[in-house]
Amino acid sequence: MTASPWKKPADRQKEREVKRDAVLRAAAQAFNENGFHKTSLDDVAERLNVTKPTIYYYVKNKDQILFECVRIGLEMLEDASAQIEGTNATGLSKLIALWRVYVQIVTEDFGRCLILVGEDPLPPGTRKELRALKGRIDKRFRSVIAEGIEDGSIRPCDPKIAAFAAAGALSWIARWYDPRGPLNPQELADQMIDLLVNGVVGGAGQTRRRTAGKAGMRLATANAPASPKQPRKSASRAS
Repeated sequence: MTASPWKKPADRQKEREVKRDAVLRAAAQAFNENGFHKTSLDDVAERLNVTKPTIYYYVKNKDQILFECVRIGLEMLEDASAQIEGTNATGLSKLIALWRVYVQIVTEDFGRCLILVGEDPLPPGTRKELRALKGRIDKRFRSVIAEGIEDGSIRPCDPKIAAFAAAGALSWIARWYDPRGPLNPQELADQMIDLLVNGVVGGAGQTRRRTAGKAGMRLATANAPASPKQPRKSASRAS
């Protein structure tokens, strides 16, 4: 029997997904380096050594590319946070795990695009969808902080302010982190989380906080974001 030179549908679909991911990743890198408005589809095609029409086989336009890049960064964080929130650890351990995953994501291509570019350049309807996803993630962070206050692992505070303060500090990493620098993302996370949890003044509670920090590291490792997934059906209407 003569072997068919054509690939099976499943193989073709997998190959298309791999190539589409390459398009999105190359675009995210270009957006991060040059900004959204200064990046053209010609620039993305040049990075991949393909023609501009080839890019249109995988995406409709530049807006859709940005939508997908931001969506991927958000969904990586949402998926990891959902898994961490469902564990039996203390609120502080969960929060540390969430922060560690956050640092990992904002030092990678899609996470950096989420912070450096974000959804602002997109049409209102698309921005609304991404901001709803951001809202769910923020709610989850606040819930974990409130849980820690209730179980005594986090001192009483306003969960909203605590969540905003930490997110601001960790998000800014995307703007100044240099992968060629002396710290890798894990080492950077160690130092940032130590400052967020312990501050700059020592105290009697450091031993307990270090224990929570180790538990948070184990949670973060177990729930580290996997490779970007294909768009959820609810996110397929970007223009």
